[in-house]
Formats: sequence, C-alpha cells, structure tokens
Amino acid sequence: MSKPKVAIFDFACCEGCQLQIVNMEEELLDLLTVIDPVQWREGMSDQSDEYDIAIIEGSITREEDEEPLKLIRQRAKILIALGACATIGGINKLKDAFDLDDVKKTVYGEAAGMPHLATAPVKAVHEVVKVDYDVHGCPIDGKEFSYILRCLLAGRKPAIPRYPVCVECKLRENACCYEFGKLCLGPIIRAGCGALCPSNGFHCFGCRGYVEDPNVNAAKEVMEQYGKTVEDLREKMQLFGTRQEFTL
Repeated sequence: MSKPKVAIFDFACCEGCQLQIVNMEEELLDLLTVIDPVQWREGMSDQSDEYDIAIIEGSITREEDEEPLKLIRQRAKILIALGACATIGGINKLKDAFDLDDVKKTVYGEAAGMPHLATAPVKAVHEVVKVDYDVHGCPIDGKEFSYILRCLLAGRKPAIPRYPVCVECKLRENACCYEFGKLCLGPIIRAGCGALCPSNGFHCFGCRGYVEDPNVNAAKEVMEQYGKTVEDLREKMQLFGTRQEFTL
C-alpha cells in the first residue's frame, strides 16, 4: 500500500512551526516511514501538485494569497492548519487594530506604495477555506503534531482538549499566576500545551486560541477577584488575534 503524500506550505509566518517538525529528529524519521513528503520548502527542494494531505503554516495577509490557498484546498483530501498564525491569525493580526496604510508607512517608509507590499486584513486559514484539523500553538508541539498526523493516518479523529489551560495548571499543581499579580489568559484559552508557559514562570499568552464554549462568567469573576478588568483581559487577548474571535 502506498504511503499518503504530504505537502507543507507556508504563507505569512516565521516558519517556526515547521522548524519544530525538523526538531522532532528521531520521531520525524519514524514518521517518514508512513508518509511520503512531496513538497516542503524548509526541508526539501522537490515540488508537487499531487498530495493527499496539505499542511498550511501562516496566515493570509494579502488578497492574492487566497487563490493559491484555495487551489491547495482543492487538491488536498485533508487540510491541516499548523500553528497560531494558521489557526487563529496569530501575531500577524495585531496589524488589524490599526489603519493599514499607516501600518505600511510605519514598516516600509517611502516604499510603502510599492505594489508588492500590498496588504489586507489578516485571515486565519479557516476564514478562506475549509480546514479539517488544527495543530495549535506558537510554536506547535512536535508530539501533538505527530499524534494528530498518526491519528489521521489510522483513520481516527484526534482528541484535542476542550477545557482551558487552568485545568492543566491545576494538574501540575502550579501556583496561579494571578497570585503573583500577572494577568493570565488561562481561564479562556484551549489546553493541550501542558500549561507550558505558567509552568515556567510566565502567564498564558493565548497562542492556542480560546476554548470552545468558554466560561465567560468565571473569567469575569477571576478579574474581579484579583482587581483586574475585562478590558485588561481584552488587551492581552489581542496579541495572538484571539480578541477578534472572542467576546466578553
């Protein structure tokens, strides 16, 4: 039986999530025994128009990038969004809070009017085409990527946590960030990272996107308990594009 053909594409991103795949080392070598990579700019020079699974890193920041993405979707049996930029728009969505002409002038100066520097409101991949599965995070976790891919190859639906990061913090017996005066997005952000940031002295930045059916009232109660406001929370949500998709 032939191995499924896999192609990895990138749009507006730092390619850090693809680097995480490279960093899988032995696990990557093991994956290569069950998949056939046919295109992956960061890992190989070959290109192909035939693939079963398309993996997309990056958000869509230019109108002309939508058509190539739609073509990839047409050719792929399964499409996976890889990382925060692809799944929720990521840090790229920060620019949507400003006038786009001002953004171009700030970044490019006198060259802002050049046609190749055209920009548009940022879209996550699912805002342009149908996405079958997401691999969340900034960057992704290699183990989760491998788990999701192996589930798909086995015909199983990956089990992605539907509870907030706070649950994982409690399981790891972490002291709550709010006790140290830090504003943390843990109450509303999807778990699955093992509470990595809070476990290493940082607050949750929201890179995995908000949890399904978030407990908004509980989040508000936490804000009130620790002398924070909903607007404080909204400001933190903006970093990874979460603010545009979540209403408090």
